[in-house]
Amino acid sequence: MSIVYLNGEFLPKDEARVSVLDRGFLFGDGVYEVIPVYGGRLFRLEQHLDRLDQSLVGIRLANPHTRPEWRQIIGQLVELQGGGDQSVYLQVTRGAAPKRDHAFPADVRATVFAMSSPLTPNPPEVAQQGVAAITLEDIRWKYCHIKAVTLLANVLLRQQALDGGAVESILIRDGEVTEGAASNVFIVRAGELLTPPKGPFLLPGITRDLILELAAANGIPHREAAITEADLASAAEIWVTSSTREILPVTTLNGVPVGNGKPGPQWTRMAALFQAYKECLRSGEAN
Repeated sequence: MSIVYLNGEFLPKDEARVSVLDRGFLFGDGVYEVIPVYGGRLFRLEQHLDRLDQSLVGIRLANPHTRPEWRQIIGQLVELQGGGDQSVYLQVTRGAAPKRDHAFPADVRATVFAMSSPLTPNPPEVAQQGVAAITLEDIRWKYCHIKAVTLLANVLLRQQALDGGAVESILIRDGEVTEGAASNVFIVRAGELLTPPKGPFLLPGITRDLILELAAANGIPHREAAITEADLASAAEIWVTSSTREILPVTTLNGVPVGNGKPGPQWTRMAALFQAYKECLRSGEAN
């Protein structure tokens, strides 16, 4: 039986109930995090909780838990799910007010929800064939650095990719790449790994940051820099990254092969470094 956490209780998922007046339901007034778990060990928990803090500050909502409380809640949830590889989802909304009103309600308790699901690895053919992506105009709002539950624009953009037989949409704003509908973006150009710098138009990805750390530690030329639509189209390699999908090599963009149409050598190297990091995490040598 799947167990979830809701407002101080661990209970069966089918018994969890949230008010229809909850502002997350009515307004999308809340934030969330997704944290991978490998061998029962949480992937970069502190960095995920740092980003949760930043998102809560961004929507002017006080954090309902201290850092030790979050660690206890998430750790217990992972244990209740039996360890192994998981994906923890946690969400904080502004709570349920007596009536629907756009203004922040006074004296309302935040709603805290968390669940964990099995983490499914990428199919083996991804490493052999890569995935397809398309480019679309970035139609989202101007505060994409906040990991908000208001994801309708992202849903529509990702679905447009799926409808066209692709895995992801890479978003373009004012001629420059921002990120994917549900991912960060990297390219390899002239042997150098590039990714757009952090800012309000993209989410500061935890996996993104680890890739930059691994590049620095292993002598891989890398830089945070603006990527134009032309840079993307002419890149030797394109990757999209996220907590649950890790690092996906994009081998077709808008129906055109990227490079030779196969996962490139830099992706192969980084994927191996990432898997080595995961093994260190499983053994307790990394966090």
